[in-house]
Amino acid sequence: MGAAVAKAKEDIAAAPGTLAEARLAVAAHAVLHWDRSAGGWDAEATCDNRSLLSAVDEILDLKETHAFPMASPARRRMDGALGVAMSRLMDEFLLLRVWDTSQLEGRHGLHAAAERLLSVSIGPGGSGVCLAFPTGGSTSTGELSVNTTGELRASSTSLSSWPDVLGVFVDGEFSEDLDLICPASLPPVLHEIALRVIRAGYTNELLQTFAKAPCDVVDRFLSILQLDWPFFAANRVDFEDAEWWTAEDMVKRWTLATKLVGKALVVMQRQLQAQKCGAFDSFKDDYFMAIAKQAILVLLKFADGFTSTRSPEKLIYVLELYETLSNSAPSLLPLFTGHHAELISRQVPLVLAKLARASRAAAGGLVAMIRTGCSQQAASEALGVGVHPLARHAMACVELLAPHRSTMDLILANGGGAPDGGAEGVTSFGSLVSELVAGLERNLEEKYAGGSPWRHLFLANNVGFVLSRAADAGVASLLGDEWVARRRSRLEQHAVCYVRASWGPVVACLETAAVGGGKPARALAKFNAAFEKAHAGNVCSEVPDPALRAALRKAVSEMVVPAYSAFLQKHPRLGKSVRCTADDLAESLSELFEGDASDVKKS
Repeated sequence: MGAAVAKAKEDIAAAPGTLAEARLAVAAHAVLHWDRSAGGWDAEATCDNRSLLSAVDEILDLKETHAFPMASPARRRMDGALGVAMSRLMDEFLLLRVWDTSQLEGRHGLHAAAERLLSVSIGPGGSGVCLAFPTGGSTSTGELSVNTTGELRASSTSLSSWPDVLGVFVDGEFSEDLDLICPASLPPVLHEIALRVIRAGYTNELLQTFAKAPCDVVDRFLSILQLDWPFFAANRVDFEDAEWWTAEDMVKRWTLATKLVGKALVVMQRQLQAQKCGAFDSFKDDYFMAIAKQAILVLLKFADGFTSTRSPEKLIYVLELYETLSNSAPSLLPLFTGHHAELISRQVPLVLAKLARASRAAAGGLVAMIRTGCSQQAASEALGVGVHPLARHAMACVELLAPHRSTMDLILANGGGAPDGGAEGVTSFGSLVSELVAGLERNLEEKYAGGSPWRHLFLANNVGFVLSRAADAGVASLLGDEWVARRRSRLEQHAVCYVRASWGPVVACLETAAVGGGKPARALAKFNAAFEKAHAGNVCSEVPDPALRAALRKAVSEMVVPAYSAFLQKHPRLGKSVRCTADDLAESLSELFEGDASDVKKS
């Protein structure tokens, strides 16, 4: 605008001395040399210096009365002065405080409450609730990092619980009682500016100005995202390499900001439409939609930053983004009409489609990771016979995904099986879980080759764990009775094979006296040695599931104790060779499968 102002000053200096030209010179001088610090619209939208408006009116009167012939120097000077005058008015419009954030301020304001909600949920440094698939604070085993400090359970305060919390928060505090429009003196100001813009024929320029119009209410909620706005506006942001806690922080902030912006825009539109702004009434829709469009495009651009991820660990983030945007779209789209509606109606489905594609790819990556995860070191050497970390990881993922089963069904069904790097044949959440478990089972079976008793105990532990977690996550019924029955049968087979392989040889020591005619005392000694060895090996073996642990103890006891009791009854003259009674034997077997707890009991 500086060059236009300088040119206008030169034209005024060269103006001839007619009355109309003199009027133009005075008005143009007032426009060109107008200093906002000397007056304008104050914070209450009250005009305390009408010199600018008077000068604009003078120029418009000259224009409307055709004071100067077309193509004349005076006409060019008038047009130049009018352009500067309109630029001044639009600058004044951009400085107007249309939207009021005073009720969002302070400790008890909505924005402060939103930040408190975030700080409670995320915690200092983003170290609060673990939303992501478990990868951190862990021990790495090959390609997969798995938590070894406890069972990975879906958190009861994960982001999927936010809609209820946030619904109470928003509905309780963000309503029509929250006045977002500035004082009643604002509508006349908007009328005065719009009236002169219309008279000057600068309506297109005003519409373009709307794209730069600030909105403190929307900006306040977008500030929850804590982004570097100049960088964010100028670049495509890719969150693929974000640390897990950083990504969680960003997703929670985006979810909250999206919900609050959506609520705010609905109230803002209603309150703006209720204002009587005279000539500005014909611009209200365009003005509001320009503000709303900028806000929605910021939110969409943020969500788009997650669409390039293929990382299984970020699947839960992408699903949260998809669900929030999908749920918000029905209330956001009706805010727009005309070309604004066309733009937003294209962009929202586009981002949703990209999020869905990223979700399918991440789901496929998760299946592949479970199929091939962990090192090839023998599980018996690394982890004993307990629940393998890979099983814990897989079922923790299932539990985290379970609340999103409807979304997963929609996304996977529309994927056609295995596009976008997805898993072959995965067309629903149920089939995804089935593939995860099948891949897990194949992987674990490879950890123990052969038919040792430890292999059967290991597989029994892990099959039982999968069944238990599937039931807890509510997906066992989704997979069907046949799926559950097959794994229960497999669990029973592994339990039977373990008991036979581990304790069958112990009982066989007693049978040698009857079958081979050996001495009973020697057979008993051989039995005692075999029993002690088997007991020592099994008492520290952990079976974490109480039901499976009790069933295995019962099976072992039913195999060993009756055979031992019968042997003692058959050979009553063993005397001092008998080191324990059948009851003592049963008591000893009740200590099996305690893991580390057995050492605590002994101490």
